Amino acid sequence: MLSEPKEDSKWTVAGAKARLSEVIERAQSSPQTITRNGKPSVVVVSAEEWHRKTARKGTLAEFLLESPLRGTDLDLERQRDEPRDLPL
Repeated sequence: MLSEPKEDSKWTVAGAKARLSEVIERAQSSPQTITRNGKPSVVVVSAEEWHRKTARKGTLAEFLLESPLRGTDLDLERQRDEPRDLPL
């Protein structure tokens, strides 16, 4: 669940437009939430934070090898049903 943003980090769309430089400056140290019609719409974060959150943390093979399910006796046999007849 997402935590509620602090009041000093919440902006309306109009307020963010009028003070975009300040929104960007504050986003360097903490996420800034922009609301639309009173509801959170977007969050502005620094480029550094964005890269940190979205950076790849290994390969798919490494992820699967580190799985806690590795070595368990899972039954992963595929069903051998015939294909369905679909009208085209």
